[in-house]
Amino acid sequence: MSDARPKEPPEENRDKAERVLRAKYLDYCSSQIAGHLVLLSPDEIYVLAREEHRAGGRDSEPSYEQMVRLATEGVAQRLTLPTFEQWSEEYEQDPARYDEQLLGLWESELEEAPDPEADPDPN
Repeated sequence: MSDARPKEPPEENRDKAERVLRAKYLDYCSSQIAGHLVLLSPDEIYVLAREEHRAGGRDSEPSYEQMVRLATEGVAQRLTLPTFEQWSEEYEQDPARYDEQLLGLWESELEEAPDPEADPDPN
């Protein structure tokens, strides 16, 4: 009796590998943005958020949640993050260079996606 799982078709393997690679890219970008955010003082975050808020045509005072989102967007715009294509090419050449910078968010892509055609109640 074999415990081996049935092999996925090659196309499904490619799709899953692509999803995982894209998830790792987003994880990498998130870690870069988070790393820059934690280096900012509260005053710098406030100024950055206000700049982004005003650039959006608003004069009112942003809420705390808006400030966090706006500061995150401001950092993301100021960073020179690689495109997915650039990053994936470099990642495939040297995964260790990037793996230590990942937060682990990508691991959710390893979980099997539910089959939309599967009967939720087998009884």
